[in-house]
Amino acid sequence: MNNRTLGLLAALGATIIYGLNHTIAKGLMPTYIKPFGLILVRVLGASILFWLISFWGPKERIDIRDWKRIILAALFGMVINMLMFFKGLSLSTPINGSIIITISPIFVFLMSAFFIKEKITLRKYFGISLGFSGALALILFSTEIRQDAPNISLGNILFVVNSISYGIYLIVVKPLTLKYHPLTIMKWLFLVAVIINLPITITEFIEVEWTSLPFEAIWKILFVIVGTTFLTYLLNIFALKQLKASTVGVFMYLQPPIAIVYAIIMGSDSLSFIKVVAAILIFAGVYLVSKKSKLQL
Repeated sequence: MNNRTLGLLAALGATIIYGLNHTIAKGLMPTYIKPFGLILVRVLGASILFWLISFWGPKERIDIRDWKRIILAALFGMVINMLMFFKGLSLSTPINGSIIITISPIFVFLMSAFFIKEKITLRKYFGISLGFSGALALILFSTEIRQDAPNISLGNILFVVNSISYGIYLIVVKPLTLKYHPLTIMKWLFLVAVIINLPITITEFIEVEWTSLPFEAIWKILFVIVGTTFLTYLLNIFALKQLKASTVGVFMYLQPPIAIVYAIIMGSDSLSFIKVVAAILIFAGVYLVSKKSKLQL
């Protein structure tokens, strides 16, 4: 099995975990832990795991010129991205989140167009418009009333910010993947993320009644730490080492089907007409933006 195939499998594995996470993480908040408290649990737990495993990995020193990129990647990939997603998930629904975050490839393309002057064709303009129309539809026309989703429109807006931040992260971290081993990158990114997140998240973290958490909450927290954070970031960073950032971003296409099926099976969400229309618009938009004359993954 060649490295390209392994990269594609890694991206697929991360996508499956992310798809399940929408419902699993939603079940934790706010009953057992508030969103920002969960972020600190997430980055702290993953940081410990990455540093433990790194003892068996290569011993690499970070070039002083790369520290600015390390800090920026942590800021967009493990701070803004996570804070916006989990806060959005606490306010909105699993299916909304899984649909909206698929616009990330559009932001990756827009930033590529801005920084490396990639040409924006008429087709891509149309795709961008469709994608944003789908996200806007969910923000403006989500009229569900749910006790566990107190502000769906605001939550959906935070999902959009999450998508922008993740798109920036993919671009910022890509050069690091060509220079350092994935474990080296991850252990430093998450250590920096713990430091940045700490003052923002510590209040909700210490509110948790850790000794009285039921098994249901414990296994979900472990899934968020080991699965959604440790494994997905490691799989994605490996995928980025083998594939283009835009290719890894396109795997987000698979998140909504996985998240929708799992959420419906678990009874935590349901499909509505507006969700279906928004998903079609976003998928069509991302497809048009990502489509090339010759398919290159």
